[in-house]
Amino acid sequence: MKKLLSCEFNMNTACVELKYEDGTLISIDCIAVENEVARNMYEQSELDYMIYNDPIGYAELY
Repeated sequence: MKKLLSCEFNMNTACVELKYEDGTLISIDCIAVENEVARNMYEQSELDYMIYNDPIGYAELY
């Protein structure tokens, strides 16, 4: 993978999508991640906040 071009949350697929310079697309299924990671409603709300406000941080967490 090369340089990261964009990282955004896609509301239609509920995925954080990372697009790289070489054409690579990585799609992180947020529902699956949250079902495995969030143990309580506070962690769930923190992840939800990150999806909309810091998708790169969300991807790094994953």
